[in-house]
Amino acid sequence: MDKPPVKMMDPTLAEMGSHLSDAMKILESGKLESEQGKERRKLSWKDIPGPLQGDGQDVVSILQLVQNLMHGDDDKQGHRMQYVGEQGHMALLGHSLAAYISVLERERLRKLTTRILSDTTLWLCRLFRYENGSAYYHEDDREGLVKVCRLAINTHYEDYATEGFTLLSSKHPVIYQSAACRPGLGQHLCSQLGLSMSSLCIVPCNTMFGSLHQMDVALLDKLIKDDSESGKLPLLLIANAGTPGAGHTDKLSRLKELCVQYNMWLHVEGVNLATLVLGQVSSTVTAATKCDSMTLTPGPWLGLPAVPAVTLYRHEDPALSLTAGLTSSQPVEKLRALPLWLSLQYLGHDGILQRIKHASQLSLQLLEHLKTLASIKTSDILDSEVSLIEALRMVEDELNSPVVVFRFSQDNSAPSSGGSVEGYLAGERDILDALNRWLGEQLAQQVPLSGVDVVELEDEGTCVRFSPLMTAAALGTQENDVAALVEKLGEMIPVLSCTLCFRQDFKDEVLQQASLSYIEDQSWPGLGGVRYEPRTTDLDEDKRQHWVEKINSDLLKKLMELDTDLYFSDGPEFCEEKNCIFIGMATEDLDVAELVETIVSIGRDIEESGKLFENMMEVVRRGIQEAEQQLQKANEEKLMEEGVLRQIPLVGSVLNWFSPVQASVKGKTFNLAEGCLDSTEPVYSIKAQMNKEASLDSPKSVTKRFPGQKLFRRHGAGSDSVSDTSSVSQLEESFRETAPVQASDAEEAEVPKEHHVHIVEETALSDQRVPDGQETECVNTLR
Repeated sequence: MDKPPVKMMDPTLAEMGSHLSDAMKILESGKLESEQGKERRKLSWKDIPGPLQGDGQDVVSILQLVQNLMHGDDDKQGHRMQYVGEQGHMALLGHSLAAYISVLERERLRKLTTRILSDTTLWLCRLFRYENGSAYYHEDDREGLVKVCRLAINTHYEDYATEGFTLLSSKHPVIYQSAACRPGLGQHLCSQLGLSMSSLCIVPCNTMFGSLHQMDVALLDKLIKDDSESGKLPLLLIANAGTPGAGHTDKLSRLKELCVQYNMWLHVEGVNLATLVLGQVSSTVTAATKCDSMTLTPGPWLGLPAVPAVTLYRHEDPALSLTAGLTSSQPVEKLRALPLWLSLQYLGHDGILQRIKHASQLSLQLLEHLKTLASIKTSDILDSEVSLIEALRMVEDELNSPVVVFRFSQDNSAPSSGGSVEGYLAGERDILDALNRWLGEQLAQQVPLSGVDVVELEDEGTCVRFSPLMTAAALGTQENDVAALVEKLGEMIPVLSCTLCFRQDFKDEVLQQASLSYIEDQSWPGLGGVRYEPRTTDLDEDKRQHWVEKINSDLLKKLMELDTDLYFSDGPEFCEEKNCIFIGMATEDLDVAELVETIVSIGRDIEESGKLFENMMEVVRRGIQEAEQQLQKANEEKLMEEGVLRQIPLVGSVLNWFSPVQASVKGKTFNLAEGCLDSTEPVYSIKAQMNKEASLDSPKSVTKRFPGQKLFRRHGAGSDSVSDTSSVSQLEESFRETAPVQASDAEEAEVPKEHHVHIVEETALSDQRVPDGQETECVNTLR
């Protein structure tokens, strides 16, 4: 049997695929630019637009520019571009092909786009069990809802196409959405349709039974009845199959019954719609196949970049669909489906199913591990009378969501009367929110392939969210990444518990110190904040603020230089309190008392040193003036004693040669503590005795610290804490380095508790002859 002839590929298409492959390799490798090019780029104004070059540039140069703009300063920041696999290349190839196909002749373009659109719509409807549906492809995932809402308006108001908004004034349309919907979705819908905000009705979620993220069906029924009786038109209901925050699904079956009863349009969206491709699907999610429209986002679900979102809908009148903008007669508009058409063929049915199933299994794996961890809650804040495992089973069976939301909550510290930790201490929830925010950020940083992020929920507060359907395909998350996430979580739970317990101890220790002020900032994830308050009271407000700022700034630098695992910071970026020191997370071996005492000790040393340096300038200035007066007086006495002739050049030399002057060494000492000049005779007389006593002194004893033991840590379990609670004062050393005067003799600096500056007046010795013109002068040495 003859083989079918092999058709040759269009050379243009082959060249396009080759260029795209080469371009992606260049952009992903990051090795195109040389080291010299990197240096030139650092020195260039790369962020400032430049003129268009007249002679043009080659493809490699343009790709180099694109690469530089994409990566920027990633080398410094440690960022890395996400890897795009082969399925991503197919999606990118679709955009290139769309541009190429758009130049075909009109009839051939119409046939090709019709085939692409019909194939993609058929595949999606079968994958997601949506029978007899049509598809609208759009870049903005909210655009499909806008179009179906316009379709609902045209359906309920028959003359809307000709009469316009005048028809809406007689019977006001109302759009209902859950309080758990995406923020700003209803506002965007009203602005695009030209409706007033009074047309939007926010339906609260359950407060008594069921999930706190499910729409309250009974209340919705009441709201619809009230609007119908007041002459309004219930138009459309937006429901969730996976809320943006917690991933919970509304009771879609009951909502569909209400919509049929009141002739409303039901639109469903959410991440849980992806599970419709699986063999076993929760009944709550399966009910979404009966809705009037649903919005799908296959891009993040399958790891496909730059593919459009899809809104599947059912409607019998093609003319109204065309009027609403859901269909288009322009062939180019239909090319939006081309990237998705190529990617779905590349993955195939089994590949799509495998990706969705893999993400669901990752969620189940994490959920099973979370059941074994104490102090971790999932989903809602559960009643204390229900055990954690039973509650997790209830949430898993009822909601069956691939989104896992968990939160640290130390139940062990709750009072015995029942109730969660959030209610028994004032402000405890804010503290837990801060700790959970820190937990989510640390997990995302240390296990980046897990794709966890921080989410703010209205009832639960700050939680950590794991949504593999939105992240796993792009990041390549595997089972070992979930295991690493659980391992890190297990390491951080003791840190969170210790920090929560030590916060009150730290506050009590700080309040016992008169020189420290406790800073109450419940948004800080750590022990808390302190401010060192100087004891000076004779300064005005401005000087005192400057003095407080300087002391706390120096204190923070000193603490950051200590050999400890504690984290010290000047606080959050938008902290209301200024000039503070915030201490980060704590471990179980932390010695809170030692920490506070060390802060006080270092702060006191800085304050005393600052006071000394602040007063030293005035003291030294007065001392220098007095020393100058003493020196001038000494010179006058010398002149009177030696006579005028000895001051004349040549004559004085001859006189000194034949009749030397007998002069004794006279010195003065400048006491900085008292700010006065004293004689040096007592210093010289006791110098030998002081040296003898100093040699007998023993060095200061230092508290013993075990090898490898860092500051603020207790050694061993149940043993007494061994720590050095005082810091070494550097006042004397700093003074010696910065004082403008020095001691006249190195040994004189050993005099305890006094700082002397010797001013020595030296004259020529009696047994020396001074040459002519260089007779005895006063050598004033300020040491």
